[in-house]
Amino acid sequence: MIIVMNIFERLTLDTDLLQTFVAIAECKNLTLAASRLGRTQSAISVQLKKLETGLGAALFVRTARGMILTPSGETLLTHARPLLSEIRHVAQLFKQPLTGSIRVGLPDDFDDIVLERILSEFARAHPNVQVLVQSGCTARYPTAIKSGVLDIAVCSGIGDLGGIPLGSQTVVWAGRKGQHWPSGETIPLAILDRECFWRDLPMKTLDEAGIKHRAAFQSSSFASLQAALRSGVAVGILQEQSLTEELRAFTKADGFPDLPNTRRAILTSEHAPKDLVAAMTDAIRAGLNA
Repeated sequence: MIIVMNIFERLTLDTDLLQTFVAIAECKNLTLAASRLGRTQSAISVQLKKLETGLGAALFVRTARGMILTPSGETLLTHARPLLSEIRHVAQLFKQPLTGSIRVGLPDDFDDIVLERILSEFARAHPNVQVLVQSGCTARYPTAIKSGVLDIAVCSGIGDLGGIPLGSQTVVWAGRKGQHWPSGETIPLAILDRECFWRDLPMKTLDEAGIKHRAAFQSSSFASLQAALRSGVAVGILQEQSLTEELRAFTKADGFPDLPNTRRAILTSEHAPKDLVAAMTDAIRAGLNA
């Protein structure tokens, strides 16, 4: 009992600490997490230290790839996300129900499950709001946000996107399991036929590495691109989380150069209804991190 009391005496596990912890876990970077939360990096570092001291456990390991969760951090994350989600839902019970409509742009590299989670999360919390969704290439979303065509959008890219950071994703060379591309052979590429970094990145990376390549498959659809990769007709790039049982990642050991991580961020129009934008932002985060 004395040990339990000492733990509670040195730690007040409030939502602010949990939100900071979850932001760092999702962004894998203190600077990005601070930007998302609208705080300084030193402030969230202090909060993280307070949380780790109170729990008596290290929650992250700092690596070249960013802030990586320890086993204790993984355990806390599995409890923190649903807890924060439930707190948000309870708070909504005592607010005036939201009404109106919101126009949303989402990347088509979201898989169906993520898209369904985002939309169902929002619909459950705000059944009186009309949601108009576009799903496609995010390269045009920043212009649509500035012009007021969209109220809120999730954008993907390399480097600083502005807005509210959602963290980074590992990008890999992907192809059918069992395939092998001998050194010096011209690489058949499956590429997206549209104006975005997903089209240019594989060719640019191979060019810089001095590796010969050719376009073997082109499509404007991620679903078609993945089908081509599963067929074995070509190799391409995907987010690591998009690899299926039929696909494998090709690495330096296979003769492929490293790829940069991509980032996601939420952009919002200054003319958009603030309450609806905040609610959709919560739903996007919940859908991505469920």
